[in-house]
Amino acid sequence: MNDSGARKSIGTDIPAGQLRWFVASDGYRLAFRHYPATTAPAGTIVALHGIQSHSAWYGRTSQQLAGAGYEVFFLDRRGSGENGTQRGHAPHADRLLNDVRQFAGFVSRETQTQPTLLGLSWGGKLAFVAAGRMPELFANLVLLYPGLRARFGPNWFQRKLLKAISNSRRAKKRIRIPHLTASLFTDDPDWQQFIRDDHLALQYASLAFLHASVTLDEEVATAAKNLAMPMRVLLAGGDRIINNIDTRELVRQCSNSERSVVEYAGAAHTLEFEPNRAAIVDDLIKWLDQGEEMK
Repeated sequence: MNDSGARKSIGTDIPAGQLRWFVASDGYRLAFRHYPATTAPAGTIVALHGIQSHSAWYGRTSQQLAGAGYEVFFLDRRGSGENGTQRGHAPHADRLLNDVRQFAGFVSRETQTQPTLLGLSWGGKLAFVAAGRMPELFANLVLLYPGLRARFGPNWFQRKLLKAISNSRRAKKRIRIPHLTASLFTDDPDWQQFIRDDHLALQYASLAFLHASVTLDEEVATAAKNLAMPMRVLLAGGDRIINNIDTRELVRQCSNSERSVVEYAGAAHTLEFEPNRAAIVDDLIKWLDQGEEMK
């Protein structure tokens, strides 16, 4: 399968799903996109997006999963996507993890299933730590080009500074998120323009959010020791954001025996924008189906 035909109307043909809302325990109203299964139910997926992106970027993949029987609940992280309140801000990592915990509980109650947790890019880091902390909530973990081991990030001094500022009055001060050039996400000029034109794409984040990101980095190794659920990792061979070698090494350290890594040669970071995106998702669906058959 090939998505090259989508180039004629790039961005305008992405399935929007059903825009719904979920209220977190602190009263924050979180948007999510719901893609009900369009064939015999096979499972449920809770999905988390990257640092700049939001759920609407991934409508084609969400719809493809729904067409294979997987009901998708794609959460917009607080301060991102359709969530305009406190744009780019989260007070700390625990708040983000609690959002995942509470949303997963909501999905489980609504569907009466144990969902698969899927994280993309920066959301892969959040998903990894969430799965390590709360393994009882999820049946599987799927990571696409996850931000577990990035090629760049704050140095030790910047990390200490972020920690100090996150507990100060300047915690909500927003700065431009570094390294967010469209060319790092995709080699396709049309999709690069799509990213640049997207008014919902996050450009600025608070100092507290950036410290939350560092906190998640520091918990990744601990999470690896606690992961027992089946895990599938999809890497982009030409990724200029993620260090694939270090990511593979981290995955090898995970305690779960049912884990696998697939790398798509030559692909840029965001597999969603690759011409063979549909075939990549078909590979994922086959893996999910095999897991369902074993239950």
